[in-house]
Amino acid sequence: MDLPNPDHVLRLAQELNLKVHQVAATAQLIAEGATVPFISRYRKEATGLLDEVQVTAIRDRLEQMKAMDERRAAIVASLQERNLLTPGLEKSIHAATTLTALEDLYAPYKPKKRTRATIAREKGLEPLADLLWAQDAATDPVAAASAYAGRAYTPDDGKNTPQQIKDADEALAGARDILAERISDDKDARARLRLIFQKEATISSKVMFGKEAEAAKFKDYHQWSEPLAKAPSHRVLAMRRGETESMLIMRVTLADELRAPAELEPLFVRAKNPAGEQVRLAVQDAAKRLLSPAMETEMRLESKKRADEVAIKVFADNLRELLFAAPLGQKAVLAIDPGFRTGCKVVLLDRQGKLLHNDVVYPDRHEAEAKEKLAGFVKFFHVEAVAIGNGTGGRETEAFVRGLGLPPAIPVVMVNESGASIYSASDVAREEFPDHDLTVRGAVSIGRRLMDPLAELVKLDPKSIGVGQYQHDVDQPALKRSLDDTVVSTVNGVGVELNTASKQLLSYVSGLNAAIAANIVARRDEKGPFKSRAELLEVARLGPKAYEQAAGFLRIRDAANPLDGSAVHPESYPIVEQMAADLGVSVADLMRDGKSRAKLKLENYVTEKVGLPTLTDIVGELAKPGRDPREQFEAFSFSAGVNKPEDLKPGMKLPGIVTNVTAFGAFVDVGVHQDGLVHVSQLADSFVKEPAAVVKPGQKVMVTVTELDLARKRIALSMRSKPEIGPKTQGGPGAPRAAAGARNTPPSPRPPAAPQSLNGDWFTAALNRKK
Repeated sequence: MDLPNPDHVLRLAQELNLKVHQVAATAQLIAEGATVPFISRYRKEATGLLDEVQVTAIRDRLEQMKAMDERRAAIVASLQERNLLTPGLEKSIHAATTLTALEDLYAPYKPKKRTRATIAREKGLEPLADLLWAQDAATDPVAAASAYAGRAYTPDDGKNTPQQIKDADEALAGARDILAERISDDKDARARLRLIFQKEATISSKVMFGKEAEAAKFKDYHQWSEPLAKAPSHRVLAMRRGETESMLIMRVTLADELRAPAELEPLFVRAKNPAGEQVRLAVQDAAKRLLSPAMETEMRLESKKRADEVAIKVFADNLRELLFAAPLGQKAVLAIDPGFRTGCKVVLLDRQGKLLHNDVVYPDRHEAEAKEKLAGFVKFFHVEAVAIGNGTGGRETEAFVRGLGLPPAIPVVMVNESGASIYSASDVAREEFPDHDLTVRGAVSIGRRLMDPLAELVKLDPKSIGVGQYQHDVDQPALKRSLDDTVVSTVNGVGVELNTASKQLLSYVSGLNAAIAANIVARRDEKGPFKSRAELLEVARLGPKAYEQAAGFLRIRDAANPLDGSAVHPESYPIVEQMAADLGVSVADLMRDGKSRAKLKLENYVTEKVGLPTLTDIVGELAKPGRDPREQFEAFSFSAGVNKPEDLKPGMKLPGIVTNVTAFGAFVDVGVHQDGLVHVSQLADSFVKEPAAVVKPGQKVMVTVTELDLARKRIALSMRSKPEIGPKTQGGPGAPRAAAGARNTPPSPRPPAAPQSLNGDWFTAALNRKK
């Protein structure tokens, strides 16, 4: 077990504005193998009530600090090996607090490829460079360089062919190359220029020559520029994608080419004399040839990192909302995967989601038979809800089912089937339904998503669900880490029914992994349902530590001990039993009787390890044991008769469901197989800075159709009370800025962006991002 580094703890407490003991306790728990959900839920006294976000921040920052320490050690070892480490340099290296500062210190000593300065040193010109660097008034650069003319040297290029320095000009040029590299490696020069680029650099893009037509989807970026510091993540990622696809050229530069050398000259040019002039020329060369390209590379990486962080957060937030979607609950479901040409695949699921029967109906070709079959299924299997996938033919299938005259108590629900086809072809689906084809598996997934979205969606790679923004362009390990954290947080926040959960769902429970989850299911299949949480200790490879981390998040409905069905951790059972004993009632009575709980004086149960925060949580859980934090399910219906884009008309008001939230707006499904975009300027009557603050995936909204472009499959929507109908409701490249009249721009002295309509190619870019 790696103990927390005290220096890291102190620094992290300062960075995150937390108390030292909070960070120290959290770091210790993490080092001992505790998970984020466990720490934030069951160790509140130790951490001082830190939530999951704060605990995660500590975990991630500690990992970054550890990685930096490893890099620091590698640099020190490299310098020692080459006898380059001085006491002063070592002190500076250990004092560096950022990776950038550390690399700047190492830059002059880093092994380099054969550069112009390397060649100049091979020519023996370093003494001349040192002479110029001193900038002595008595130095005559030309005379000093003439002494090197005709001097022989052997370049270290593998050929070992002797050569000569031609003349003084060649000697001076070589000396300046050495000085330019020396200037480029200077940490103060790099820091100063880095700050200028961070504040003043412009990011720009233009179309590759001759690819104007081929790069049509990037039309808004064919000639685009804006301040890098203000460039939103989606535009940065859009330009980078265009560059990756060899459609665009992207640059990060300073508007004034003289800005960099003018800033650096005072650092190095100390005299106005011939030698100082040579140093000035070296500064100009270093700024243009070495430092500016290096800063451009840094800024590209830095802006990419910032853009990735925003995009990943958008994805994680959207995923959390989808996973937290309201479940229908345990009801018998008839699920349909629409398909008019190949038939609609129908499956019947019991209240636990078990497949009972499957069939195919053809509403378009054999209408009477299809009606008879579906009505018979509803009656025979006591169907309590109908789930219909929202893919091709979904709205037509919905209309057909509604025409059956089913009892009002049976809701007919359209279900987002994004990723269902990926699940149906996965190893998970094949293992679960080895004797059924892809269509049956897909229909089962649709039905189960209605019953419990969380339990079904965890079987998918989150990236296949379709709620990301440039998800394939961002840092993939960082994306996976964030999405895994989101799934783990959601699963443990909801809680998992131990006796019915799949091994995929169980694997996300705090303290468990895929192997232990599989062992739990195997134990369940072999010996029947778990009767108590304590029986978990019988599972292979599930030891005391895993039990401690997992037990509180696992529920056993109707267990002999009612606490096993709650979020009360087994380590707190003695406290609850003591509470009940003090009141002269059973634990079950204490959970049922609010008047008994009201008599409790929690301060009487405070111990060294258990304080009022945990005791308050315990009493709250006793009142609603195993409470599902997800919202109550409400059935939703699209507008009847609006099944395809051609049915839409500008000015129509329609109910819709938010399918994706991005930094520039939200996509909404209005039931026509083509999502419409509500730009950020159209989300509300007031200014909206973050779309996620107004809408979330799965939210039911009312929208107005403001503009249509059927040829290009573009639908512009608005959630404003009095939207502007027709063109010029939105604007800007990729993710448009507010247009005139949209009023989504806070007071600013800058003029508004030129309004654009659906004819602008930002809409295509937006749809591409959604995909």
